Amino acid sequence: MRKCKRKYTKKHAIRRGLPLYALIAIMLLSVLLLGGCGRAAEPESVRIGSLKGPTSLGILDLMDRAEKGEAKHPYEFRMAVGADELLPLMAKGELDMALIPANVAAVLYHKTEGGICVIDINTLGVLYLVTGDEAVEGPADLKGRTICLTGKGTTPEASLRYVLDRSGLEEGDYVLEYKSEPTEVAALLAEDSSRVGLLPQPFATAALMQNGDLRIAMDVNAQWELLQGAEGGGMVTGVTAVRREFLDEHKDVVADFLEEHASSVAAVNGDPEKGAALAVQAGIVAKEAIAAQAIPRCNLVCVTGEEMKAALSAYLEALAGFDTGLIGGALPEEDFYY
Repeated sequence: MRKCKRKYTKKHAIRRGLPLYALIAIMLLSVLLLGGCGRAAEPESVRIGSLKGPTSLGILDLMDRAEKGEAKHPYEFRMAVGADELLPLMAKGELDMALIPANVAAVLYHKTEGGICVIDINTLGVLYLVTGDEAVEGPADLKGRTICLTGKGTTPEASLRYVLDRSGLEEGDYVLEYKSEPTEVAALLAEDSSRVGLLPQPFATAALMQNGDLRIAMDVNAQWELLQGAEGGGMVTGVTAVRREFLDEHKDVVADFLEEHASSVAAVNGDPEKGAALAVQAGIVAKEAIAAQAIPRCNLVCVTGEEMKAALSAYLEALAGFDTGLIGGALPEEDFYY
């Protein structure tokens, strides 16, 4: 006698001792697993490194909101004194993003063999020529002068030489006197306001507040833009770099960061006094009065897309003309720009 095959149903499962709620749970779990197939899990936190300087000012509002639990994602911020502290962490995957000097991002790109890309420009020019000499108004007036600055063979020197050379001055027309720290340059200017010094923000503002006879004789970023013309762009002090692996796995998180970064920059630029309080809290500057006056001069931005690529590539090309070593030996490839 043939036995008929019976269709196995939920009723039979219940009769066999498998509860209905267990079946439902299994089905829901299956749906969740299938729905998440191919998608990376959300990161526990987005690890962001930055430097104690102008490039961190634009994210201060985001840092404040993240601490209060008001950001779109949990962010973990790490602030360092030098870029050399952040680069190994990015290379080892211990940081997901980093706000670093533009040329350093190019160096990191080469060192990681294309393992990072730039998602935005966060800071434009922050270099200013400071003096009490009323005769100094622009590049041509620096002929025969001695200019005190820091960073021999680095971007401050390259930027100044670019402006002076493009303005018609030759290397023998001026003398560069190097100091180890911006505070040394500021101290010299405080003692003798007739001297000329190249200072980044917020040191330039601090020097002005220390000696009332000093003034900003030249905004190097403005001169750079003038020399570049309509097709060029301004100086690019800082950019935000992201590990390519993190970007590939969490494009939505990166997109959210860009929105929050832009909002944060707008908040700091719109309320420098609040930004100054946050800057002191973060240990970037010692006095709120200095930060409040420096923030409007720091050119904090969040530039993305084609505008970012045009400005950043033009800047790196200018640096390469001075010394390709500043950008890691060669210009980055197209995938350097997000």
